[in-house]
Amino acid sequence: MAVQRVTIRQIASDEIDVFRSIRLEALRYEPASFASRFEDWQFLPNEEWRRRLDDPVIVAFSNDEPVGIMGLVRFRPRKMAHRATLISVYVRKSERGTGLASKLLRVTMDHATQLGVLQMELTVNAENSAALRFYQHHGFVEVGRIPGGVLDGVKEIDDIIMVRRLDG
Repeated sequence: MAVQRVTIRQIASDEIDVFRSIRLEALRYEPASFASRFEDWQFLPNEEWRRRLDDPVIVAFSNDEPVGIMGLVRFRPRKMAHRATLISVYVRKSERGTGLASKLLRVTMDHATQLGVLQMELTVNAENSAALRFYQHHGFVEVGRIPGGVLDGVKEIDDIIMVRRLDG
């Protein structure tokens, strides 16, 4: 059995194939976990993929294959630049339960701290109990709820807003 070598790092703007691969995989296999749909992303031109890498995208690789992703969108106004939103969170099913998601989150939060971010924010589907438990375990607290934040077909699902301070 080959030993898995896991690395986690921010991908560069010229690594759009890596980004496209893991993002489309996430949207294809976990559609209920995201506000975006696979169809929204599958035909994006390379320039759009590259533009979306203007914000940090952290990817976990196992034996050089992307198996997890977390994005970070920093607020632009100067009075809000201490805040960032965690987006596009996904870990391949075969890697769940291995601690990889926790390592990926730690690297992402460390990267955010280096950028001067003091507060991480996210929204999570209220029906995604595994994600809710994961974020709570890592110090995120619920601060609000958006009723009917996502429309999945005809079903309205609440979004839960969570926050974690990085300076405490």
